[in-house]
Amino acid sequence: MKSEIRTGAEPRLQRRSGGKVVAGVCGGVADHLGVDVFRVRVVFVVLAALAGAGVLAYALLWFFCPSGDDTTHVEPRERRQAYGLIVIGVIALAANGMVATSAPAQSMLAILFVLGGAALVWREADVTGISSSHSRLITWTRLVFGALFVVGGLVLMVVSPDTPLAGMNPILVAVLVTVVGSVLLTVPVWMKMLRALNEERAARIRTDEREEIASHLHDSVLQTLALIQKQADRPDTVAKLARRQERELRQWLFGDNARPNESLAAAISVVAAEVEDTYGPEIETVTVGDVTVDELRDPARARDWGALVAAAREALVNAAKHSGADTIDVYCEVADGEVEVFVRDRGVGFDLDAVDPDRQGISRSIRARMERAGGTARVTSTPGRGTNVALTLPRTAEHTAADPAVDKPRPENDQEIA
Repeated sequence: MKSEIRTGAEPRLQRRSGGKVVAGVCGGVADHLGVDVFRVRVVFVVLAALAGAGVLAYALLWFFCPSGDDTTHVEPRERRQAYGLIVIGVIALAANGMVATSAPAQSMLAILFVLGGAALVWREADVTGISSSHSRLITWTRLVFGALFVVGGLVLMVVSPDTPLAGMNPILVAVLVTVVGSVLLTVPVWMKMLRALNEERAARIRTDEREEIASHLHDSVLQTLALIQKQADRPDTVAKLARRQERELRQWLFGDNARPNESLAAAISVVAAEVEDTYGPEIETVTVGDVTVDELRDPARARDWGALVAAAREALVNAAKHSGADTIDVYCEVADGEVEVFVRDRGVGFDLDAVDPDRQGISRSIRARMERAGGTARVTSTPGRGTNVALTLPRTAEHTAADPAVDKPRPENDQEIA
């Protein structure tokens, strides 16, 4: 399990903490958008008049946005301005509700009591804990008054003869009112528990990741370092051990765990690692795309893919044995219609026309092998400037095998170029 690091992400929306009037939602939105907080509050007031959309949006942002760490308190002038907008929003909400639903004033008053009491309880309890900016007595006094407002509003809705609850079964009404009141008064507690559970889960995931990383480092890196200490007098062996560990660590961090028979990229990487461990030169492998598992396991094409990997291995062996280069590059690109593998070294190079006819490393082990698979092999080399081998294989079978022999690795003495 590896965590992904996000870079350049947008800052997360946070509510104001020290500079809040009710819950700090408008201030947080203003800070996030870089606009004046007065304009944001006006927008919420206008939305509150539209069937309470502003109230619902404010409540959702209140619960799901974390509290910030600001400490600057609101100026008295701004606080009075905010309270005035709240009064305007409440009046607009009540008037719009009475006009749109033809509800009596008593019902709207009950709803406002419930909403106001819930807002008072939520503000003091908040989803992040009891506020420490007031004395404990004032905090609990406000909590009690908020609960009384909620209960009183619900009772007023029950006893009013003009509310939709008037004709319902009294027992059902009592149960419904109890449930609604309990939910409204305990929402901050549930949200606090939910945040605590999320934090605990995130901490557990981080702990598991640390343990996995520690186990992998102990089983691989630390063991390799111990071997390097024992082989300190053998520079070649130390270099091989370090390179092998570097390759394994890169594969663990950035690669996948696909097996060679399920991934062409994995097969090329395995062949490159094998040649590197056997012959010494450092081999850098880059793959773009991959062949599907169904293509690799297709009985009609399995031999062709094997021929491509074997030809790539032969090119790598030749470069490792004869180029004299310290580094060999392998580039594999899987396009829609074909697969290309390039093996390049910057070694001594050679003259293709000067190669003895009895040396069949290129003609038989690379070119002929690719031709039997329906592909092509192009070898270019210049003395003193290195060699480049380009292997191309179509992703669809468009050939008839001319040689029924199965492609197998040739003995080492037949893999030589010169």
